[in-house]
Amino acid sequence: MEALKKFDGEYWRSLFDSRVGKTTWPYGSGVWSKKEWVLPEIDSDDIVSAFEGNSNLFWAERYGKQFLGMNDLWVKHCGISHTGSFKDLGMTVLVSQVNRLRKMNRPVVGVGCASTGDTSAALSAYCASAGIPSIVFLPANRISIAQLVQPIANGAFVLSLDTDFDGCMQLIREVTSELPIYLANSLNSLRLEGQKTAAIEILQQFDWQVPDWVIIPGGNLGNIYAFYKGFQMCKELGLVDKIPRLVCAQAANANPLYLHYKSGWTDFKAVKAGTTFASAIQIGDPVSIDRAVLALQNSNGICEEATEEELMNAMAQADSTGMFICPHTGVALSALIKLRNSGVIGPTDRTVVVSTAHGLKFTQSKIDYHSNAIKDMDCRYANPPVHVKADFGSVMDVLKKYLLSKDSKLQ
Repeated sequence: MEALKKFDGEYWRSLFDSRVGKTTWPYGSGVWSKKEWVLPEIDSDDIVSAFEGNSNLFWAERYGKQFLGMNDLWVKHCGISHTGSFKDLGMTVLVSQVNRLRKMNRPVVGVGCASTGDTSAALSAYCASAGIPSIVFLPANRISIAQLVQPIANGAFVLSLDTDFDGCMQLIREVTSELPIYLANSLNSLRLEGQKTAAIEILQQFDWQVPDWVIIPGGNLGNIYAFYKGFQMCKELGLVDKIPRLVCAQAANANPLYLHYKSGWTDFKAVKAGTTFASAIQIGDPVSIDRAVLALQNSNGICEEATEEELMNAMAQADSTGMFICPHTGVALSALIKLRNSGVIGPTDRTVVVSTAHGLKFTQSKIDYHSNAIKDMDCRYANPPVHVKADFGSVMDVLKKYLLSKDSKLQ
């Protein structure tokens, strides 16, 4: 930090802004446009990048106004990325460093991770780009087919294990202590260095104005700390004069941080994570718990939870306004709904919800929802197709009924 403080906030703002949208290697990447803050010593020739980052900060105008009475609600679509999730932001840094180490003839044969889906997709893609073997430990039958096919397609060596994510994490730690495999989970600080750039990017997209709230889904809890670190660096280096309040949103079926928060930060207890549609955050013993607590405490933050019905209804409601979000973003939106209803978040508060993955990775959950096929769930916004006879009269009858329901002037 001392080296970075030799330059003032205006210098950094101008430098970062000058690199947006450029193709000059590697600065067109949303991560590597902040190279001096991420991994300054790496040679540009060693960087493995897919020009990740620079993701859409979407003004959720209709959703905010119609359903929440908010006029300044934004969704940061981190899932609009090379492999469809925010994990690309950290993986470009980690794999670049491994690429550098291998060129230095360090004993690194491959890179391994335990994953609930998105980490393995990012790892396998970036390793494949650099010609580095990747090894993935996945919990059997716990992730979507769309997530599973990504590491397989990218040539990763995939082990499907009869355990949950926490069991996979324990095994990969043991394996990497014995074999020359580099561990790629969020415990690795290199990934957090890349992920923090999403926070810097939000400030940049708001012309260096600080939002009031940023809401982030939380599982292994590295990302909430990464966002805090990005915002805090911008404050310390003079780019902005404050940081936003952070909210970590957890699925009620995997909510150890929420329980810790509600207990007044007394002794943390891991939980046995239950099944959740937000499968990427189905984690009961998060490795970054201490850093997440630090982030929330230092940002006057809040932790909230969402039931399965709440998160799926929030996802469907958002989709009905033109988005196509993942269940994890549904968790974050559920937290927003609760905080808005309780008056904690005001109608004019500038609020950013972080969408962590693309909805196309979770189409089966959407199919089940809109088919009313989820047991014991009130799928309030289900929109199943209407089966109609293939004749003009039947089609006209159905369309007239539909149009009347949408326009009172026709009644």
